[in-house]
Amino acid sequence: MKLSVIASNRPASQGAFKAIKEKYNLVSPADADVLVVLGGDGFMLRTLHERINRPTPIFGMNCGKIGFLLNEFNLDNLENRIRQAEQVILKPLEMKTENIHGKVEKTYAINEVSLYRHSSQAAHLKISVDNQERLSELVCDGVLVATPAGSTAYNLSANGPIIPIGSNIMALTPICAFRPRRWKGALLPHNAKVQIEVLDPERRPVAAVSDYLEFSKVKKVEIQEAQQIKLPLLFDPEHNLEKRIISEQFYT
Repeated sequence: MKLSVIASNRPASQGAFKAIKEKYNLVSPADADVLVVLGGDGFMLRTLHERINRPTPIFGMNCGKIGFLLNEFNLDNLENRIRQAEQVILKPLEMKTENIHGKVEKTYAINEVSLYRHSSQAAHLKISVDNQERLSELVCDGVLVATPAGSTAYNLSANGPIIPIGSNIMALTPICAFRPRRWKGALLPHNAKVQIEVLDPERRPVAAVSDYLEFSKVKKVEIQEAQQIKLPLLFDPEHNLEKRIISEQFYT
């Protein structure tokens, strides 16, 4: 098994990197069968973004705080752990934005795409799904579309639903909705296209964020699953991402 390792610049990650280098013969990421990632969830998200078109399986080990997308850190029997690991395929969201100057940009999100007000005034948004208008005006702090993998992150803190991996569903969740007050969001098929138009974008500016990449003064945003992209993550059987997402629904 040819292993490659990348690590965040945190001292814990760099110390773990040094220990692995002393124990294993490592290769470059381009030549690896498996890429071992050392860091926290933020570093894992950045790594996935950088490798969006490189489908090498990734085995992450947590050197951060929560480590939801990573395994526990342990160097013992690392190769055997990787061989026995269970694979989960993540499919990111594709986000296309157009700003008030007509500039169009495209990027991807592993967790979620979120829109939020960029001023003291509430955002006014029109929401369509598959070219059918669903909300003519949502007055809110923002709205987000989350993947199953991201449903336990920002989506959950905004009172959105937790979605099991493999459910072929994504969440459309409002952030502090003012009107309509009773609207709590929607569950959509994974292949739906969400179209969001910012009403009065000059006076009520809105920013769009895909995970950690921000685009300001947007007027239109399209979000859909990037079905052609598959990101394989490897997990210890007892630390499987699918099982942990199920468990999160019963966390009190």
